[in-house]
Amino acid sequence: MKSLIFASLVATLLILLSTHAEAKQGKLHPTDRCSVSKHTKATLTVNSFEKGGGSGPCACDGQFHDDDTRIVALSPCWYNGGSRCMNTIIINANGRSVDAIVVDECAGCNAIVDASKAVWKALGLDTNVGVYGITWTDA
Repeated sequence: MKSLIFASLVATLLILLSTHAEAKQGKLHPTDRCSVSKHTKATLTVNSFEKGGGSGPCACDGQFHDDDTRIVALSPCWYNGGSRCMNTIIINANGRSVDAIVVDECAGCNAIVDASKAVWKALGLDTNVGVYGITWTDA
């Protein structure tokens, strides 16, 4: 268990350091961080989308959603004013892939895919860890 937590923290740190180094070297422009490729790097975080789960209704549909549903909130750049609302994305981690539906914006997040417990479970990840390095793309 400790090795999984350590590995996920190291992966997340490497993603963040890589992005910072590229930005310092002028390799990333603001629009590059918003682009999505077949293997867009991000940090997966865990969130509850249920009523009373800590946040309000989802931005895409004004509803709360069950934590057993594979759904996500995206960083503002990727959320893109709602252009991905109710669309499916594919998340890759831990040697697995899972589809999830975009239902919300993760306001104040940067390079984050904020996911329900169902996404974490489908990827075989421990929600107690709370962060994990992933790649994702539009379906």
